[in-house]
Amino acid sequence: MGCGRNNGLLCWLFILFLSDWTAAQISYSVSEEADKGTVVGNLVKNLNVNVRDLQTRNLNIVSGYSKKYFEANFKTGDLYVNERIDREELCPNTVKCTLNLEAILSDPMVLHRIEVVIVDINDNAPTFVENSYSLNISELSPTGEHFLLPLAIDADTGSNSVKTYRLSPNEYFSLDVQSGGEHSVSAELVLLKALDREKQAVIELTLTAVDGGKPPKTGSLHINVNVLDANDNTPSFSKTLYKARVNENAPAGSSVIQLSATDLDEGDNGRVTYSFVKRGNFNPADVFLIDAESGEITVKGNLDYEAQPAYEIHVQATDQGGFPRKANGKLLVEVVDVNDNAPEIVVTSLMNPVKEDAEIGSVVALVTVTDKDGGKNGQTSCKLIGSAPFKLNSNYKNYYSLVVDGPLDREKYSLYNVMITAADEGTPPLSSTGVITVHVSDVNDNAPGFLESVINIYVKENSPVGARIYTITAVDPDINENAKVTYSLEGDSKSIPITSVLNINSETGDIVSLQSFNYEELKTFQFKVQATDSGVPPLSSNVTVNVLILDENDNNPTILAPYSEHGSVNSENIPYSAEAGYFVAKIRAVDADSGYNALLSYHLSEPKGNNLFRIGTSTGEIRTKRRMSDNDLKTHPLVVLVSDNGEPSLSATVSIDVVVVESTADIQTQFRHVPIKEESFSDLNLYLLIAIVSVSVIFLLSLISLIAVKCHRTDGSFSRYSAPMITTHPDGSWSYSKSTQQYDVCFSSDTLKSDVVVFPAPFPPVDAELISINGGDTFTRTQTLPNKEKVRRLLPSGFSFVTFVCIIFSRIEITSSV
Repeated sequence: MGCGRNNGLLCWLFILFLSDWTAAQISYSVSEEADKGTVVGNLVKNLNVNVRDLQTRNLNIVSGYSKKYFEANFKTGDLYVNERIDREELCPNTVKCTLNLEAILSDPMVLHRIEVVIVDINDNAPTFVENSYSLNISELSPTGEHFLLPLAIDADTGSNSVKTYRLSPNEYFSLDVQSGGEHSVSAELVLLKALDREKQAVIELTLTAVDGGKPPKTGSLHINVNVLDANDNTPSFSKTLYKARVNENAPAGSSVIQLSATDLDEGDNGRVTYSFVKRGNFNPADVFLIDAESGEITVKGNLDYEAQPAYEIHVQATDQGGFPRKANGKLLVEVVDVNDNAPEIVVTSLMNPVKEDAEIGSVVALVTVTDKDGGKNGQTSCKLIGSAPFKLNSNYKNYYSLVVDGPLDREKYSLYNVMITAADEGTPPLSSTGVITVHVSDVNDNAPGFLESVINIYVKENSPVGARIYTITAVDPDINENAKVTYSLEGDSKSIPITSVLNINSETGDIVSLQSFNYEELKTFQFKVQATDSGVPPLSSNVTVNVLILDENDNNPTILAPYSEHGSVNSENIPYSAEAGYFVAKIRAVDADSGYNALLSYHLSEPKGNNLFRIGTSTGEIRTKRRMSDNDLKTHPLVVLVSDNGEPSLSATVSIDVVVVESTADIQTQFRHVPIKEESFSDLNLYLLIAIVSVSVIFLLSLISLIAVKCHRTDGSFSRYSAPMITTHPDGSWSYSKSTQQYDVCFSSDTLKSDVVVFPAPFPPVDAELISINGGDTFTRTQTLPNKEKVRRLLPSGFSFVTFVCIIFSRIEITSSV
């Protein structure tokens, strides 16, 4: 056949298309049930590539089936069987069974279509639906009459299907095997000899179906022939084979064909009824209806060209005689296709998820469009709907590739729903839409980021060691390992090594203190925290952290000199003539804290009813409120409370004895008494004690004589007291008292090392307690009478010496007891 001048271009295009299609398709064949690893063909030879290219170009065998039946060996290039192949499962009721594969090579992208023909093997034996079959035959049936037998079913096809039937040996029947060409082989029972019911009412036969396999397989059916009397004419159809056509969308009740059969008999023996004959596993009554009286066949169920394009129906005409006779006929019904199936879209993912740095042209998925209709009703076209960084490339016929067509950014769009529509060329055209969900996988292209450029952390001083003071948080827009952030401390502060005071949890970012902070020593320091993700390679960023120590009220006020000794009692003198507002003393104190914690206030704790003194709450100055009166005490013990403004407030106290003197000339500086501080007794103290005792013994006699002389010269008023007295004051100091004279004694807390200082008191004690020091460091308390005579005499030097000696002896006794 040649091409005309006008159609030359079309012919050449058609020839070119056939050449491209043939070059892109490879055909192999393999037997079903082949062992795993069976080589189907060699891809290296058929694809014209080197064995090394199979791996370097990432050979991928893709199919649209649920199992991966074939795999490629990258070392040899062989295509081998990977899964069990059952032709009857893959392609039931079809003569030719093929599996379509796609061999894809990258760099550059090349797609080859592979067609593997599954060759049937004889792995199924013929079977009958019925276990046994009963046949009623009149004894009047003439020889040569045919009786239709059940059909055997074989799941195999071609030469392995049922090829013939055999009948068990008998004298009455033979077997007529009919080959239907494209249709199945059937068998009919042929009467060879007239039946005699009186001789044999039941004849038992065995029908054996044999397939064409090597070796052949068989299946058997037991037949019972019941010999009947009566009717001697069999109905006859007008045609041996009927043919009809019906649209697949024909509604129920639509007429298919009218059958006609006649019987030469009269009456009931000549009245014919029609019925379907069930053959194998197909029952025509499920799809069609037959009128038993008229023989008209109509549509009953849904006809689907794609499910079954044609039906082979066996019908039977039966007369109504006492022993009915039957005639068999055959009807072929062809189902006419209409465009009632929309295209189907099948997606095979190759790269899902897709990396966000994937290059343009990378293949994401293979798209296959199929339409069960035939002709133009099955021809389709495919395209994308909407905007997305992807496009469809046509590979071969109804096979397409979905490829990347633009930059991807997972942080903006983590997935794309790519919508594909496919339409056929039927009238009217049908279409379907599919959605391919493409997930974009993350790459480490974002460093962790902090919410603030500088972080200020406020920590209270004296916070417990190990306490969490802050949680650093960095956010990475990536996901999974690329977003898993670890934290570390970077660099030391100028004042301290940062790792010695703080620690950071690398996973949570919790900053924990390794020591308790003291605001008075360290007020602030600075360091950096680095956040690093777990990507490859890792990305990191830093943030500056300022730690500011907050002051806590953890320091008591401190009293400054001259009242700074803890627990000391201080003495101040004021004249009796002092006016209101007279300055007595000024208390100074400091607090190591800051702010309100260091803001001090001064308060005076006076005995109940004492309103002689006041103190400035902010200055600490003690002044008199009014003039003195004769009813006022001569010694006023005051306790000054210095408090800060912290929460809770801390305070310190200082005791001051304000002594009222007659005139300003008697005001002298008073030393403060410090309580005795006990120490352990040492060898040095023992030597010192021995030396003091030795010196004391030397001067003992002279002291006794001097005391006797002084006592003899003393005024008569002294005779009222039998012995000198030592007085204790409320502030803890001692006074030596002889008549109207009084001497204050003070020594330091170090008993063995202190110096003893004796001061003359300006006034005798008023209602003072007089105590004498006895052995064993015990005290005997006596009460003296008030001295109403305000006699002020200077203390003689000799008497001061005597007083000093008395005190020395007192010290010796105390030291001995300690």
